[in-house]
Amino acid sequence: MKTELHIPSDLKFLTIAEDWLLGSLKLEVGDTVDWTKQSSRFRLALVEAYSNVVRHAHRAQPELPVLMRLEVQDQDMALEVWDLGVGYDPGDYRTPTPEDKQEHGYGWMILNRLMDRVEYQLQIDGRNCLKLEANLPSVLKETA
Repeated sequence: MKTELHIPSDLKFLTIAEDWLLGSLKLEVGDTVDWTKQSSRFRLALVEAYSNVVRHAHRAQPELPVLMRLEVQDQDMALEVWDLGVGYDPGDYRTPTPEDKQEHGYGWMILNRLMDRVEYQLQIDGRNCLKLEANLPSVLKETA
């Protein structure tokens, strides 16, 4: 299954993006996944990715669209978040430490802890792509 969402760069649309992601995942994999555990994981990853585009890449330009693409194959999902911003070089990333009292940079760390794979591609046809991949662990069925 493949689906996509074009959405404005405005945090007031965040709930629409969350509903699209979780609704699409539930339609595709149904009750084979423990949604009480997984929905929080995917919601937080989406909030982090989308809010970074709105606040940093598009910097208060709600007319710039955010494109989200979701692909689910078996128990694997891939979410791509495309923006039109300047971009970010993951090679410049410094993991935050308590001693540094760093205010920014936690999003990349959070995404890498929540997802099985995080990839960022800078400037592909004038856009940037954050790709988040995860396995959707199956709920084990009890046998009678």
